[in-house]
Amino acid sequence: MTFTEWFIFFLILQVIHFLGTWKLYQRAGRKAWEAAIPVYNAIILMNIINRPKWWVILMFIPIVNLIIFPVIWVETIRSFGRNSTTETFLVVLSLGLYIFYVNYATQDPYIEDRDLKPRTEAGEWISSILFAVIAATIVHTYIMQPFTIPTSSLEKTLLVGDFLFVSKFHYGARVPQTAVAFPMVHDTIPFLGIKSYLKKPQIPYLRFPGFEKVERNDIVVFNWPVDTVRKFFDRSGAHYEKPIDKKSNYVKRAVGIPGDSLSVVNGYVHINGKQLELPERAKPQFSYVGQTKGQPFNPYNLYKLYDITDGYSYNPKNNAFFIQSLSDESFERFKNHPNVATIRRYVDSAGVKNPSVFPNNGKLNWNPDNLGPIYIPKEGVTVEITPKSMPFYKEIIEVYEGSEMDLDNKLSLNGTEVLLNGQPINNYTFKQDYYFMMGDNRNNSEDSRIWGYVPENHIVGKPVFIWMSWDSNASGFDKIRWDRVFTTVKGDGEPTSFLPYFLIVVVIFFGWKYFKKRKEA
Repeated sequence: MTFTEWFIFFLILQVIHFLGTWKLYQRAGRKAWEAAIPVYNAIILMNIINRPKWWVILMFIPIVNLIIFPVIWVETIRSFGRNSTTETFLVVLSLGLYIFYVNYATQDPYIEDRDLKPRTEAGEWISSILFAVIAATIVHTYIMQPFTIPTSSLEKTLLVGDFLFVSKFHYGARVPQTAVAFPMVHDTIPFLGIKSYLKKPQIPYLRFPGFEKVERNDIVVFNWPVDTVRKFFDRSGAHYEKPIDKKSNYVKRAVGIPGDSLSVVNGYVHINGKQLELPERAKPQFSYVGQTKGQPFNPYNLYKLYDITDGYSYNPKNNAFFIQSLSDESFERFKNHPNVATIRRYVDSAGVKNPSVFPNNGKLNWNPDNLGPIYIPKEGVTVEITPKSMPFYKEIIEVYEGSEMDLDNKLSLNGTEVLLNGQPINNYTFKQDYYFMMGDNRNNSEDSRIWGYVPENHIVGKPVFIWMSWDSNASGFDKIRWDRVFTTVKGDGEPTSFLPYFLIVVVIFFGWKYFKKRKEA
């Protein structure tokens, strides 16, 4: 739905509200016309049901309003003496339309000094839970969201089992585009395994101002642009069309930002002709092949001594081994292992074709280790559209600047002529920014080298803090990576854990509470 369609829908709701409540406003000592003025009628209604005026704000927050509206419906009928459980269910199940019956078919007087405290312990619990969910939904949607690293694409910068807090406000919180969804879950309701949202209606893309833009080398959480799977870990079966904000969450490094020209040369990223300098904490990994001096490696020792967790295989016929992911630091130590006869980094040579590499047309002799140059589109910049450049921008123009923006774009080729919606074009001006995302685990990351650009409207947030890190390969007390608990994601040098300082603050706080209580006693 466009903003115009939402505005019309809002006006229709105002008419419905007026028709269903104007007599109730009169019974409460107000004027009938006060039920007809948008927003003002909501403020007056809060006075009638004896609730704070800031509840009006909650009515306009997507997802949160799905919780607060039923509460307001119930509070409205109770302000006119309708307190039974049956009527409570009726007003909720009828989506508030039961208020029409109370408005026209009853004459119950308005209860001005109604006791707002729930009459039962269960009611008190429900009230507390509802507002806890509202508060958590606001924090989760607009401020900070917990996130888990599920794959090894950013090892050893971020590890599988890291539990992060992802800031929504750094890049600007995105208003949920899915208007009807279960709060604080993503595409699936836990335990039930069913879809957590309705595809329609959709709210037009809107993002609040942020404190910073996505910078080159930032680690970013975003919605996977080409996501068609039902659940993140369930990629079998039929494909699903998903709203932007319900696409699977990915976390990668923004190696290319809008306006960059990007190439990958022998596995290393080059921006505008120069090799990209990674921050100090970045630990890129590459695959290695080699031969032993006759014995296979002990996988447990590879993990303990060289931090190799992501794929090791050995062929006893020729004593050959393959290591999926090894950082430069670990490689320098591992190459001196007494059982290593030879070892070299595995790289697809320049000119070797891999048809699965972006732009996926099978015509370029590109592979994940050698590709480019690729221009990364920038908002407001005009590029030339030719039969040669068309594959790079076809999905952008048709999907990210088309159907996801309520436009019906179709890019096609007629001989040597490029057509947009049937009309010849030779250039195009982009409507939003795009990014090129890659994992630090270069040979074990599904990223922009495969599926292309990440649109700005898919950006979710910035990982800022690791509050827990769980090592599934370890046992006992060692399962917790204590050196990573309470560390920042970005910074210079090795991460410093703030856990000791946090524990000191906790001890001081509870000690103060204890002595204060003892003194009062």
